[in-house]
Amino acid sequence: MKFIHAADLHLDSPLRGLSAYPDAPAERLRTATRDAFHNLVTCAMEEPVDFMVIAGDVYDGDWKDFNTGLFFIKQMGRLRQAGIPVFLLHGNHDAESDMTRSLDLPDNVQVFSARKADTFCLAQHKVALHGRSFKVAATTENLLPGYPAPVPGWLNIGVLHTALEGNSEHAQYAPCSVVELQAKGYQYWALGHVHEHWVQRGDVTIAYPGNLQGRHIRELGERGALLVTAQDGDITAVERLAVDVLRWHLLDIDIAPVADGRSAVRLVGQALERLLSDTPVHLPLAVRVVFKGRSAAHADLVADEGQLRQEVIAQAVALDAERIWIEKVRLASEPLAAACSSADDETQGALAELESLALSAQDDPDFVRALQADWQALLEKLPHEVLQATPELSLLRQDPAAQVPERIRQATPVLMARVGQDARASATASANTPT
Repeated sequence: MKFIHAADLHLDSPLRGLSAYPDAPAERLRTATRDAFHNLVTCAMEEPVDFMVIAGDVYDGDWKDFNTGLFFIKQMGRLRQAGIPVFLLHGNHDAESDMTRSLDLPDNVQVFSARKADTFCLAQHKVALHGRSFKVAATTENLLPGYPAPVPGWLNIGVLHTALEGNSEHAQYAPCSVVELQAKGYQYWALGHVHEHWVQRGDVTIAYPGNLQGRHIRELGERGALLVTAQDGDITAVERLAVDVLRWHLLDIDIAPVADGRSAVRLVGQALERLLSDTPVHLPLAVRVVFKGRSAAHADLVADEGQLRQEVIAQAVALDAERIWIEKVRLASEPLAAACSSADDETQGALAELESLALSAQDDPDFVRALQADWQALLEKLPHEVLQATPELSLLRQDPAAQVPERIRQATPVLMARVGQDARASATASANTPT
């Protein structure tokens, strides 16, 4: 017997970060969450599976229009025609209180009640599914004590939307512990809410399938659902089903081995080529490039971030313009330590004090406000097309309070590199001056 465990569909949730850049394939990926779910339903029919479990957050909060609900119903209708029942639970994003519009679901869909835990039975497979939907989005009490005892001799599946205790990255909805889940006596826990894939096997299998489609740079890599196989009341296999239509990647580029900006950009091209070869050919990639490491190339990279982004995009376009989109280019690299061996102690001390002052500037509210006002005045004078072509400037104009301290931090290495060069040149000149 096989079933699919899915969660966190977030239908019609936008892929955040796409619309900020003119080269982004935003329109092509507008239906990404729908396409991923369509892929999942197709997998269920082709397998075929005996049933599907959806552990919460079908929708991303309130519907924008009825088309979101109609799409979901259409997919449920496809499963109905294939004879596949669906067991659906509402989580914090699609809690009863947030479902301001409702459409009748096909009769193959069973929805867990929000009043108390329900049990649905599939007698032909000796399977009992237990679950309770959220009544309100902010459900912060432990729902587990209200779940019924397991049906003896059957495969018992618990369906629950929870962050589990200790998962600090997600809001603590319906919190409970792994120990509590194991003690309930069910063989499988179909969880939702956490968007990362996680499976713990044992006498009790506890699993998060993750969400079906990554929507931003914090939801990296392969996304999908779980195909679960059971025999004689035991879980025998849990396999991952990839159904996403775009993947997000964080590409760290260590520039320590290179000495100039051009060589650093070439490293990006090589890394992108490896990434392409490791990714299925039908999947486009949204990539954030982060330069790291201590290198002489750092000063070249920070000198003109707009130019750097275009050079990185050129590397992607040269490889496959249809498959790679550069979401953002970030600098987390550092300059080489200033080599002022010929400078006296007083010069080195002055350089160290200057660097300390420059770095502390980002924490000086008066200085930040003054710099923010100066930059804002300059940005207001820039043509609109310049701001559109340079996302970094556009962000600085929209949210200067958040951007200015980071820009100060990034400018400090450039300042120190320039001052260090001048100090070394001065020291060299002094050493070569005849006495």
